[in-house]
Amino acid sequence: MASTSSTSGTAVRRRVLHPGSVGMILGGLIIVVGSVLPWVSTPVGSIPGHAGPGLWTLCAAFVALAGAVLPFRRVAVAHCLVAGLPVAFLAAWQVVRLVEVSAATDSWGKALPGMGLVMVAGGAVILLRTAWRLSRSSS
Repeated sequence: MASTSSTSGTAVRRRVLHPGSVGMILGGLIIVVGSVLPWVSTPVGSIPGHAGPGLWTLCAAFVALAGAVLPFRRVAVAHCLVAGLPVAFLAAWQVVRLVEVSAATDSWGKALPGMGLVMVAGGAVILLRTAWRLSRSSS
């Protein structure tokens, strides 16, 4: 009697994760958390990130998380860039706006970047570094 559990051909097992998956998951999760934390700290109170561009960075973070579980290296690099570049731009734009408002109102040191803005910028750096490492590695 023949065994029903044997396979007639050789099965090729593809890995779901790639070498950049850990960086993409880490960067994406940092951006998710930073998107909902306060982006600007003032003496009066904090301004949350989800009131404005934090929603955009939250969406970009999920693009990075989706690219982390795809087994294709070029697609992963594209996901890192599609998520990392806009998030880095938005974080830099918010810092420039913060400096402009501080200069216009002569209130240097009163409004400071919050933990959310710092985390979003750090997550973008992790994603862009992961894209660079994936594009530079062979195979």
